Amino acid sequence: MGLKIAISGKGGVGKTTLTSLLAHHYARQGRRVLAIDADPSPCLGPALGFSDTALLDLLPISEMAELIAERTGSDPRGGSGGMFKLNPRVADIPERFSAKLGDIRLLLLGAVQKGGSGCICPASTLLKQLVRHVLLERDEVVLLDLYAGVEHLGRGTAEAVDVMLAVAEPTNRSMRTVRQVQVLARDIGIDRLLLVGNKAAGAEDRAFFEGTAGSLPLAGCLEMSPAAMTADRSGAPLYELSPELARQVAAIAEAIERLARSGEPA
Repeated sequence: MGLKIAISGKGGVGKTTLTSLLAHHYARQGRRVLAIDADPSPCLGPALGFSDTALLDLLPISEMAELIAERTGSDPRGGSGGMFKLNPRVADIPERFSAKLGDIRLLLLGAVQKGGSGCICPASTLLKQLVRHVLLERDEVVLLDLYAGVEHLGRGTAEAVDVMLAVAEPTNRSMRTVRQVQVLARDIGIDRLLLVGNKAAGAEDRAFFEGTAGSLPLAGCLEMSPAAMTADRSGAPLYELSPELARQVAAIAEAIERLARSGEPA
């Protein structure tokens, strides 16, 4: 039942939308889902349908200075230098510091703030150990909504990703980012990648994705939908408001499962 999926792509292409749709698709199947928001400005929670109240006290792990200090043995006051643990304890973090909605659990990673934060190394170490734990040791569907690249993944962790999805909108600039994602992913050992087209307005856009994907298989396309705006304004999950998008994401999930089961590079 475990399945580990990383979602990447240029900012604004719809990574969070796809992550939320996949989360509800797998939850609808009765599978436990851990959705991880690795964006420094997290917005996956509202997309999943979590209320403002449920998210009120939910902080990104990267902002929990006391937790980082406790688990790594670093100085909570910051400062440069010093020794800290390279393998901090993280197994309890997904349950203790997450929010839950049905079979979907939401965890916020956040980003390590560069330029004088004073705890760059300990914070980064904790986040990477946490990602390693959820990918290697938890038996559930893990959806990792990455922020512009693969910064939370390392060579020892990336091999646990069953499939990486590169999300794009029908523009050349977006597809250039997809090619950069391919290079970054393969550099750290991820060789099962699929392209997902988003904001597709019809057959012409699908043909664009197919024509510019190169060797990258197209898992499917999500169409432009007015339901997306309705979901954003109402706080309801997009999956529940658009049967057509639910159908499209089911086809994408089927392509993911096929590739993950095959064990072959794509």
